[in-house]
Amino acid sequence: MTDPIATLRWLIEMGADEAIAETPQNRLDGAKSKPKLEAAAVPAVAPEPERAPAPAILAPKVPFAAAPAPAAAVEQSARTLAASARTLEELADALHAFDGCPLKYTATKLVFADGNPKAEVMLVGEAPGSDEDRDGRPFVGPSGQLLDRMMEAIGLRRAENFYLANTVYWRPPGNRSPTQAETAACLPFIQRQIELAGPKILVLVGGAAAKTLLNRPDGITRLRGRRFEYETQGLGGPIPALATYHPAFLLRQPSQKREAWQDILTLREMIDYLRK
Repeated sequence: MTDPIATLRWLIEMGADEAIAETPQNRLDGAKSKPKLEAAAVPAVAPEPERAPAPAILAPKVPFAAAPAPAAAVEQSARTLAASARTLEELADALHAFDGCPLKYTATKLVFADGNPKAEVMLVGEAPGSDEDRDGRPFVGPSGQLLDRMMEAIGLRRAENFYLANTVYWRPPGNRSPTQAETAACLPFIQRQIELAGPKILVLVGGAAAKTLLNRPDGITRLRGRRFEYETQGLGGPIPALATYHPAFLLRQPSQKREAWQDILTLREMIDYLRK
């Protein structure tokens, strides 16, 4: 059964926030819905005097919007901009200047990162939601609050012990999943962000982030709880990576929290092993 509250929230997200009639009407069935009216006598009305035609108003000439760049050109531009960044601040500036992802023009804010960029652990999710779009930081809504509690349970706090980002930096309209083109446009930036942050352990939060950064077709149920190695040229060597469920999924499927907790305990073991 559809949740009426969720339906109302979806309608508001889509812009349907005002009723224009007290009862629903089938406006597509015009012929059948119109009642037949009896002919009535119409009183004669004197014709209006002729008026001079209004002068023609010419619409201003608006140039056509430029055609979107080919995917290969967008990815090359992203790689060039990302590679030019020598610090995380420069990378954020490069994203502000990047025009290759159309989500930039429908989102409110760029959602770049949160937490401690010098921490040993970096978590990467999929894309911002409505709360993140308003705040400008990743994982600040209900799912982010759950993630913080999970991390605090093993002694990790956002401001001190881990760094957060997403594979896509702008919120997709209606919180839909990013397209392959949108993810590909942002991929060089998240890769460079990982290189510049230089974490000791990478946690991939959710199936989209895991498949994108591990370049694997498997779903999150096959990837979660397993240890992988993540490597790019700018890292100088592979780093251990762990995939787990996204907290938004756990809010919808509380029965999976037990498996997610096992993943968090595995992360704690990985941290302890590095510190030996």
